[in-house]
Amino acid sequence: MYQLLTDSAVDLPYQVLADNHVDFVSMQVDINGEDFKDDLEHHFDLKHFYQQIDKGIMPSTTQINVGQFVAFFKPYVEAKMPILYLGFSSGLSGTYNSALQAKKMLLNDYPDAQIYLVDSLAACCGEGLMLLDAIDKRDAGTPIDELANWLATNALRYRQWFTVDDLNYLYHGGRVSRTSATVGSLLHIKPVMDVDTVGHLRVVKKARSRRRSLETLAANTLATLANHENPRIIIATSDAPDAAKLVRDQLMASVPNAQILLEHIGPTITSHTGLGCVAVFSLGVTKRN
Repeated sequence: MYQLLTDSAVDLPYQVLADNHVDFVSMQVDINGEDFKDDLEHHFDLKHFYQQIDKGIMPSTTQINVGQFVAFFKPYVEAKMPILYLGFSSGLSGTYNSALQAKKMLLNDYPDAQIYLVDSLAACCGEGLMLLDAIDKRDAGTPIDELANWLATNALRYRQWFTVDDLNYLYHGGRVSRTSATVGSLLHIKPVMDVDTVGHLRVVKKARSRRRSLETLAANTLATLANHENPRIIIATSDAPDAAKLVRDQLMASVPNAQILLEHIGPTITSHTGLGCVAVFSLGVTKRN
């Protein structure tokens, strides 16, 4: 018996984690100088948050620190419960490094503790899809060490394609340069991006229209799918349901038996993408390169 843990960057519904006995630690979101806890919409009003962004507010986020992880892990360690934490990409946040430091501190006091940490090298529902697979494997009886090894070995097979409607949020969050944001906005460029082998964002295509960027998300997903019979795919969006439906329809036309989940992009990720982001997550047949 062991405990699966994650963080709120996973962007799955609160109830999904609760029903599957997965605990999570929250990222902090600063909105106009006031801190809020990203609790997967348990109390956080995501609709109101989207409305604030629509009015031009630029929120910011704070990584989870070492002390928070010590407090998060410690009750399980004291109860001698093995834990497996699946974390937000180390290429996008210092959060995973905080977890590593917390583990080191706890092992000084509890040398027999079983603490497994896995860097998802993913963001949003890329991390979420990994967690769903981890839940399935845990429920099938996979031992904790085998599950941690499987996740680490297969992390780069999780494909994450996304596009944004406003490059200024990526610039504000330090993800693209001012020049790229300015030129892209002037030319109405809609970048198609993914996450590379070390968990950083990268542009893979510059589409000249919104529709072309969305079509590319579907095409890239289909080109890399590991399972063409009944794959599990997550489409996540920050308040762009029509765009998400367009991508979903294109995917269903090619893989009609796909299990496609539609999710909201939470405040942590939306703070860096703005409204209109659409992302598609799936397990690929090969690893990213």
